[in-house]
Amino acid sequence: MEIIIIPLVAFLVSILTFFSGFGLGTILTPAFMLFFPVELSIGLTGIVHFLNNLFKLFLVGKNANKEILIRFGIPAIVAAFIGAWVLVQIPTSQILYSYTAFEKIVEVSVLKFTMALLLAFFAVLDLIPFLNSIQFGKKQLPIGGILSGFFGGLSGNQGALRSAFLIKIGLSKEVFVATTVVISCFVDFTRLSVYASHLKLSDLNANATLIVVATLAAFLGAFLGNKLLKKVTLKFVQTTVAILLIIMSLGLGLGAI
Repeated sequence: MEIIIIPLVAFLVSILTFFSGFGLGTILTPAFMLFFPVELSIGLTGIVHFLNNLFKLFLVGKNANKEILIRFGIPAIVAAFIGAWVLVQIPTSQILYSYTAFEKIVEVSVLKFTMALLLAFFAVLDLIPFLNSIQFGKKQLPIGGILSGFFGGLSGNQGALRSAFLIKIGLSKEVFVATTVVISCFVDFTRLSVYASHLKLSDLNANATLIVVATLAAFLGAFLGNKLLKKVTLKFVQTTVAILLIIMSLGLGLGAI
């Protein structure tokens, strides 16, 4: 059953997240968790996510803004390494609050709650007309890179914060998508290189077929997303980002993600 459900999720989500620049890993991980342990699910998702980013890099990478790659991307890579290193040093995150839902204890860490507040803040900037006119300057790019990279390495949720920040820079939809893809590739490679020591090669080999099929499905979704990008407006991309940010912030705040 997993050979059908997981690739189908990868395909559908890959189309949507092509515009937003984030979300594939967040949504695909629970799909893997239906069939595999948490640790293995994170590892398998990371591989599909990274390979899909490489494919998107091939599709749109040439449109990336080089100045933003340097001023935002380099701080993000350094911060991602630090965040990933901190993650593997800490067995569990500090729990801020917990509650019981459907006879299951749900815990929300300080990290997730902080991320939820940040994502909700950026979503508000996109949805309220007056605040939507606010844009970040180039001087703030390194700060955005550090924040998104560090939280990405620490929690794996780097894409949402990165997209929330870059959508306010004033880029065209093509340049926005391409720039987020390139930065995501480098950050993914950085954090996966740190996580690698915690993955068992035997588990990866045993699920090689599933990884290949899910990755190809994500490729197809990204390919269709690239075709659809020419038909959508920048406003659609901004609204999509804002809606997904709200979903992400609620998911993190409620402990569902």
